[in-house]
Amino acid sequence: MKILGIETSCDETAASVVLRDADGRGTIFSNIVRSQVEEHAAFGGVVPELAARAHVSHLDGIIARALDEAGVALGDLDAIAATAGPGLIGGVLVGLTTGKALAAAAGLKFIGVNHLEGHALTARLTDGVEFPYLMLLVSGGHSQFVLVRGVGDYERWGGTIDDALGEAFDKVAKMLDLGLPGGPRVEALARSGDPRRFRLPRPLMGEARLDFSFSGLKTAVRLAAEDAAPLTDQDAADLCASFQAAVVEIVAKRSAAALARFAAALPDATPTLVVAGGVAANRAIAAALGAVAEKAGARLVVPPIALCTDNGAMIAWAGAERLALGRSDGLDLPARPRWPLDDPGMRISHAA
Repeated sequence: MKILGIETSCDETAASVVLRDADGRGTIFSNIVRSQVEEHAAFGGVVPELAARAHVSHLDGIIARALDEAGVALGDLDAIAATAGPGLIGGVLVGLTTGKALAAAAGLKFIGVNHLEGHALTARLTDGVEFPYLMLLVSGGHSQFVLVRGVGDYERWGGTIDDALGEAFDKVAKMLDLGLPGGPRVEALARSGDPRRFRLPRPLMGEARLDFSFSGLKTAVRLAAEDAAPLTDQDAADLCASFQAAVVEIVAKRSAAALARFAAALPDATPTLVVAGGVAANRAIAAALGAVAEKAGARLVVPPIALCTDNGAMIAWAGAERLALGRSDGLDLPARPRWPLDDPGMRISHAA
């Protein structure tokens, strides 16, 4: 089946055509993504109203490019999938409404996709990962461990109690006036810094739960920056290196604990850690997770970075996985700014 996927949950406008064959293998025919970094750069972060307007201006053209690159017409598709949440409600509405309109006009099935499920299932598209597996989602809006038992069957083991990890990177970049995108700027500057210069906290490290907290760490960076002001270039590099070192230690320790829990809960399953979200591109974090997985005897799967950040292919694939199990949605499906993966309504057995 050929599916058009539409993603507009934050500041990427994206569309993709993906094929899912009868054996469950996926092929990406096209994957067009337009970033809005330039629109938001002057504000130091994403402005929801500007994001929604940019989606309105560019989505039709992005969809046309995706169809053209895939060499298909709208009528050649089997279904259209669009992000229905979670995300910035204005942006979600743009993509969701467009997807519904196209499905209605072409007489196609429609699937409203949970954006987080798109991330959760991407490793099955890129690496053919079998259920069950453990996912670490680290992005600008989400930081959580999820046990992925099957399509629509998710158990959240831990999450952030305040800032997401990507959000913390962006806020540190803003404090230091590094510009956007914040995460890559902090990582680049950290390479020339001393990670031991600033003593920064590791929140929740003494607790057994698998939750994250980055707000206190972010505040500690701000206080350290104020104490060292006016900052030299080396001061900024040392702060970035110290911040990143704290993050790496937190993520590594939490991931080791999560893999130990996976091994205890599912002793007959092959331990697999899938990493998703834009923060997966951070080399220091990726190296630490590789070491953790090796020590635990687990397989580490990190999809290509273009498929870790927000994109239409993950939405098309999640739609295809649901459609293969007989799941589609009505055109009255609402947009949801908040939509946890462990929502009971995600289960396929709840579908009409």
